[in-house]
Amino acid sequence: MVDRAAPRLLGAAEAAVALRLAADDVGVLGGSAMVAVGFGDTADDAAALGALAAEIPFAAAVVVGVPTGSTLPPPAVAFDVVLAGEPPGGNGADRSSVAVADVDAALVELRSGIARSPAASVALVQLLRAGQHLSLVDAVLAESFVYSMLQSGPDHRAWLAGRDAALPRAGGGPLVRGGRHGSRLDVALTRPEARNAVSARLRDDLHAALDVALADPTVAEVHLWGVGPSFCSGGDLHEFGSAPDPVTAHLVRSTRSPALDLVRCSPRLVAHVHGAAVGAGMEWAAFAHRVEARDDAVFRLPEVGMGLVPGAGGTASVPRRIGRQRTAWVALTGATIDAATALDWGLVDEVVTPDDFAASADQPSLRWTDTA
Repeated sequence: MVDRAAPRLLGAAEAAVALRLAADDVGVLGGSAMVAVGFGDTADDAAALGALAAEIPFAAAVVVGVPTGSTLPPPAVAFDVVLAGEPPGGNGADRSSVAVADVDAALVELRSGIARSPAASVALVQLLRAGQHLSLVDAVLAESFVYSMLQSGPDHRAWLAGRDAALPRAGGGPLVRGGRHGSRLDVALTRPEARNAVSARLRDDLHAALDVALADPTVAEVHLWGVGPSFCSGGDLHEFGSAPDPVTAHLVRSTRSPALDLVRCSPRLVAHVHGAAVGAGMEWAAFAHRVEARDDAVFRLPEVGMGLVPGAGGTASVPRRIGRQRTAWVALTGATIDAATALDWGLVDEVVTPDDFAASADQPSLRWTDTA
């Protein structure tokens, strides 16, 4: 049965003491993977937040801030998620908080998401805390280490045992195609029958296609598309758990990594997103210098519910667009972000109509396909 009662808010001073002196009780191993902290605008609150700021980096729990006054926490108090009780929308410039209509309901939703996989939830926020201090390349590699560790964990094994992996098998043709016109290279994911789910073959084909741009300095623009009803629906569920072992899986990810390729061509990269951009679809698009989304685009990071963290570079790419705290919220809850919210948050740079999106796709280098 889902507990619909909102978690109790600790005061900042109480939370600081709990994290420092009772870490075994409040951390994930103690059965409490989330700590919710309420704070106001007083001088006492400011002092207590200062003490709490010193403890959060060590916390083996998701530390959630809930302002009960009119101000958000100072940047030095690096909560993993901040829930602000304001009407949603219109706060895109502040990347440290998620505006919600009902804070209690949002806390219940967050706790419920974390409960699906407490270990992956805590690993996620620890990775995001570290990633803000790393280069983009190092953040991608750190993500792979954590992902590999969680692949052998009990939560992911339980998910594997209960998954529905009935995706269409790919045919024998290419799963990624590229077209060149002048200095422009268009690259399209071409597995529409599976909404461009990422199999090992599609990953390797994308890696090979992006190698063209990386090897040729005369390619001034790289445009990334998805053929069919969606840009990319994330990893191919049929292939989860198929790597021989986590170490080999990490080595494959770090040597045939589209994420690392996208890092290298990021200044030249434009992503064109329509329909679902789930998991890798959201993560890869976020590497782009510019993201154009059709107005039906939706974004989601479902991996924590599988006992994992995002594994296609998303813990590196997405925070650099929307901030660490909003990335944590999306990943921990599995929330779906619509195109308007994505624009407000900075996940995309422009939202266009279907007609304008189709006009963008009317390129000589894409005449062999249909992106819609």
